Amino acid sequence: MPQRDPGPSVKDDELYEKLRDEGNSKEKSARIANASANKGRSEVGKSGGESGSYEDWTVDELKERAKELDLTGYSDLNKDELIEKLRDH
Repeated sequence: MPQRDPGPSVKDDELYEKLRDEGNSKEKSARIANASANKGRSEVGKSGGESGSYEDWTVDELKERAKELDLTGYSDLNKDELIEKLRDH
């Protein structure tokens, strides 16, 4: 498989490619790769968030989060579809 060119804004090409091969979006892969390059791979993801699992959120909370992220096409989605859309953005 030919290697993708993530562009000059991606600082860790190797990690970016691995994340894309795993099915992550370009945006998510670039964010993680750049955080890794800035902090070191062992530090990325250590601090974690405080929001809890999306499965514990209401549909209204999920839609509000989608709105905050400027996602489109979420208004008619059910809870499982919303969670998938949020995780894959």
